[in-house]
Amino acid sequence: MVTNSVSGGTKTTRRKATAAPELTASSVIAVLKSARSLTAVTTSIDPEVRRQLVAAEAYFLAERRGFAAGHELEDWVAAEAAVDSRGQEMRAA
Repeated sequence: MVTNSVSGGTKTTRRKATAAPELTASSVIAVLKSARSLTAVTTSIDPEVRRQLVAAEAYFLAERRGFAAGHELEDWVAAEAAVDSRGQEMRAA
């Protein structure tokens, strides 16, 4: 006689693995350039506040592009540059 056993646990689903975006030479250079300007900005703004501003800016950049995949790093670097630029403009004013 064959019996079926039923598990009392919860059912889980596996998420499909996604490949990380490829890191290009231009992306690396952009990150290094933004890191140089970062030292001046981080001395006057809370790092968590800056991260939130950069995340919001990167989201809006991605939204303008229609959330097309593969440009996450470029969006983040551009967002850092925009936030840092605004911070420098505010200090100069």
